[in-house]
Amino acid sequence: MLPQNDLDCLTERAPGHSVSSDAGMICVVLPNFALGPGYDRPTSDLMLRLAPGYPDVAPDMWWFHPPVRRTDGAQIAATQTMEHHLGREWQRWSRHLQPGQWRSGIDSLESYLAIVRRELTLAAPKAA
Repeated sequence: MLPQNDLDCLTERAPGHSVSSDAGMICVVLPNFALGPGYDRPTSDLMLRLAPGYPDVAPDMWWFHPPVRRTDGAQIAATQTMEHHLGREWQRWSRHLQPGQWRSGIDSLESYLAIVRRELTLAAPKAA
C-alpha cells in the first residue's frame, strides 16, 4: 500500500507502526509519537490518513489519540474536532499544505512527519 521508501522510514523511525485501510483511506498509525515540550503528555499515537492516490496525492491533516493539549491550557487552533477511525476517537489537527508544498516523486512520509513536528513546535507554548 505504501512505497518502499515510506515502509523503510516507518520501520526505522516508528517501531510498532501499523498500516491499514479504513473507509478507502490508507491509515498509518505511529504509536507513542513524541510531542515535545509544552504538551500535557510526552507522547500520543499519531494517525495519518492517506488518499488512495498517495504519494501522487498529498497527505492532508493528521490525528492524535489521546487528544493533545497545551500545558498552559490555551487551545490549539483547528484541533477541536474529534473523529472516529479504527475503533478510536481521534483529535483532528486540521492542517493543509500550500500549493506546491508537496512534490510528487520527491516528498514522502519522512518529509510529511517533519511538517507534523514543525507544527507541534509552533503550537506549543513559548518558554517565558
